[in-house]
Order: sequence, then C-alpha cells, then structure tokens
Amino acid sequence: MDTVKVNLGANTYEIFIGANILGNVGKFVAANFTKALLVTQQNIFDAHGRTLLDGLDAQKISYTVATIPDGETSKNLREAENLYTRAIEFGLDRKSVVIAFGGGVVGDLAGFMAATFLRGIGLIQIPTTLLAQVDSSVGGKTAVNHPLGKNLIGAFHQPRAVFADLSCLATLPEREIKSGLGEVVKYGVISDENFFAYLEVNADKILRGDVQTLAHAVKRSCELKAQVVAADERESNLRRILNFGHTLAHAVEEQTAYAKFRHGEAVAIGMVAAARISCELGKTSAANVTRLENLLRRLDMVTTCDGLDAEKLFAVTFRDKKTVGGKVNWVLVKNFGDVEICGDVPASVVKKIFGGLCGGH
Repeated sequence: MDTVKVNLGANTYEIFIGANILGNVGKFVAANFTKALLVTQQNIFDAHGRTLLDGLDAQKISYTVATIPDGETSKNLREAENLYTRAIEFGLDRKSVVIAFGGGVVGDLAGFMAATFLRGIGLIQIPTTLLAQVDSSVGGKTAVNHPLGKNLIGAFHQPRAVFADLSCLATLPEREIKSGLGEVVKYGVISDENFFAYLEVNADKILRGDVQTLAHAVKRSCELKAQVVAADERESNLRRILNFGHTLAHAVEEQTAYAKFRHGEAVAIGMVAAARISCELGKTSAANVTRLENLLRRLDMVTTCDGLDAEKLFAVTFRDKKTVGGKVNWVLVKNFGDVEICGDVPASVVKKIFGGLCGGH
C-alpha cells in the first residue's frame, strides 16, 4: 500500500492507495469516531459493500447505510436534505463520520452534507472510480448542483482520510476508466511533463487495465494534486490551475443535461479547447496542441463536441464559478508543466475555437 500525505497543517491527512484495502477502513473509523453514516449507490454497495461492512463490524462500529440514485442529477439540495434526515434520525454528532463510498457524485454530495451538518463533521472518502481516486476525493472541494450551473453550492471540507482501493477499478465499465483518464492527463499538462510522457509511453497498458501502470497513474496524480492543494487550499491562486479544461467541460455537461458525456470526457474536450485557445493567442505551439490531442485519442477519448451550440456554450461559461467580475478565468498552456491563468481572452477567439469543436473539428 502506498501513502500520499496532503500537508495542510491541522487539516493534514493521508491518501492510502492499494489493492484490497477496504478492510482497513474499520480500524481507522474505530480509532477516530463513534458512529458512521455510509453514503453510497446501490451498484457500488452490491459489488464492494460487504468487504467494507465486514471491516466496520469487526470493530463493532455503529453505522447506517444511505443509498442515493445514480447519476450527476443526484447532486442536489433535495438529496442532501434526505441525508440530513438520516443523520438526525440515527443520532450523528460531532464525533461521528460520514463515509463517502462511491464515485465523484457520492463524494461531492456526501462531502457537502458532512461539511454543513452540525457546521461540519468528519468525512472519509472511499473513491471507487478512477476519476474520483485521482481528483474529486482529494482536496476538500464538496458541492451540489443548481439548475443553472454545476457545483455552484458547496464548501471546502477536507476529509480525515482517503482510501483509494484499486480493486474497485476492476468492476468499472471501460468508459468510466477512460473518463478518469481525462483528469489523469490534466495533471501531466499542468504540473509534470515527465508524467505526461509516461502516459504517452504507457497508453496501451493503461487501456488494458494493467494494475501496476494504473497504480502509478493514481499515485502520481494524487501527489501532484496534493502539492497544489497544500500550497493553496482554498483556490485563491495556484489551485486554479486544477481547473484546466473545466471551463468548457462544465458548459458541455450543462448543455447536454449531464447525460451525454462523462465528466472526464467533457474535461478532455475542454482541455483541447484551452490548448487551442492558447495556441491562437501565441502562448503555446501547434505541436503542443497536437501532442495533447494525440494522447487523448490514443486513450480513446472524445476530443470534440460535434452538434452542440457554440453560442450557448459561450453564454454558459459566464455562469461558471471560475468567472470573476464578468471575466472568465481561463487556464492556458505555455508548455507541458507550465500553465497560466488568463482573464482577458478575447470573445472572438473563444467563439472561433468553440465553433470548430462544435463542428467536429
């Protein structure tokens, strides 16, 4: 088992990465908390829940299980209220913990509930998808969606621990693995060209589900995110680079009602958009754009949003939470491992690039 530490002073915690580590969760809970609310989805619980519960039972932990519906549409205030009700009925207090057992939707919703119940109680993240293991479970961002935009209602609430069990990836559909790779590639672009090169060399192994290669990808992604989060916990400056590809991604997800694209797929499209905008503005080379697009295609990722409305996408970007003072803060590429925040990208450039992607080019 590998361990990655997220250094945040009093809020420091560890990410445990390895195969078949769900049984370790019970010992951690017993050492730190009195009661637990396990938030999950039925398919995840059916596949892996017994192992987790056996570990809790072995430690004689008092817990209750709450399942939420599948899909991004579950991230809403109504579902959060249902979790508050379960917590109150079960008698959770400030020495209790919420265990988020699932993908990004579960982690975001359960994390938001933990952040706001009794003004904040303990949280353990157990991400079961590649995307959640490398991104959403780490860093303390929690949120629910609003009908007018994604993740607009949320809070920063760091987990007490993250358990990334690689065995859970074995039951993931192939499309979910590919979705997670969108976020993995992002780390190579924004922080580590050597890691980007590793992904280029090992793309075929990753697609085959080679455990050792995936384990390295998860660990390195977590290390890179931990470095950024430790330097800027609440996204006042450096942490904004983690939003590379997300400006267009959130607009694409909203325009398609979160039904057509997985999050990582939308991020892949968004990264292409950001790279092309960077090139159009003379900040990066056409060769860098081609290199990024080639890796995404080798990983069998979607790189365009053919058929969507470019003007609507452009309008939606201004509702994104990264917009400040009416300006969209774009994360743009200079070189691999070197990006910048730019708040003055001309509308004409954005519309040109969006138009090309919506035309399938």
